Amino acid sequence: MSNEVYDVTIIGGGPAGLFAAFYSGMREMKTKIIEFLPFLGGKVPYFYPEKTIRDVGGMPSISGERFTDQLIEQAMTFNPSVILGEQCTSVEKTVDGTCFILTSNNGAKHYTRTIMIATGFGTIKPVKLDLSEASQFEEKSLDYAIKRLENYRGKHVIISGGGDTAVDWANELESIAEQVTLVYRKTAFSGIESNITKMQNSSINVKTPYTVDRLIGEGGRISTVRLKNLRSGKTEETMADALVVNHGFEIDLGPIAEWGMSMENGTISVDKKMESSIPGIFAVGDIAGYDHKLQLIAGGFNEGPVAVNSAKKHIYPNQHLEHLFSTDTDLFS
Repeated sequence: MSNEVYDVTIIGGGPAGLFAAFYSGMREMKTKIIEFLPFLGGKVPYFYPEKTIRDVGGMPSISGERFTDQLIEQAMTFNPSVILGEQCTSVEKTVDGTCFILTSNNGAKHYTRTIMIATGFGTIKPVKLDLSEASQFEEKSLDYAIKRLENYRGKHVIISGGGDTAVDWANELESIAEQVTLVYRKTAFSGIESNITKMQNSSINVKTPYTVDRLIGEGGRISTVRLKNLRSGKTEETMADALVVNHGFEIDLGPIAEWGMSMENGTISVDKKMESSIPGIFAVGDIAGYDHKLQLIAGGFNEGPVAVNSAKKHIYPNQHLEHLFSTDTDLFS
């Protein structure tokens, strides 16, 4: 059974990979998912289980946790094989050239006719606060992601950052925390305009251009945060029960970056078929790079089916390929 051959092996079990697995099953492709984490869903349940997702068609508002549950339920419709806790480290072709052999970090080998890389940007670690005392407060009163909003109820919360995530969390916490202060080193935010406007018209205390300069407290609990104005150099202290830092992520694609595919700006370059420079290896979601790429989950939901159809054509080059969708079939009747 270790040499069982799959039509498509999807590396990565995040949103793009999960929807691709569903569509692959719908096209009657023998499908396997290999996920490095011990659970499916990718960074959504890991970093943002309670973050509200609003930019997927037909879903006005849904939590990251619920969104992930529904994606997994959908992905399992056609019973793909699922491998958790494995990282694919190398790839090679079989002697006859008809299959790829993926080798994992534990030595396991996976045989597949095509590969779809849906790893997001790879291993993600939050950029930590660059203060010597920060480590003593981490996981107690200093967080790099919000997993449970209720943990901040009635607290004075400071958020450091100015991107989409920082602005989103400030808006989410406004009605839960006693006071939310957002600190950003620049004067212009980089989040979605409507969210920025909502924040600026709320009770959130927005301080720019400021940075977190010192943390004061004991026993792992922050009591005071010193802020520094980057223009004047002056500092001020403000009461705080919790600090949330959203300074971005350190990204590492890992061994996949050494597989020989053309890459640009940390992404795998793909063509209109979502195929990399290596025939039979496709990429979807955040890791796929092409002109006018839009980093939306909804975009990944389109890329997956395109890659599945292209993979099927790669396997059966002489067969006419219809680009089918569920409303064209009686699979769900």
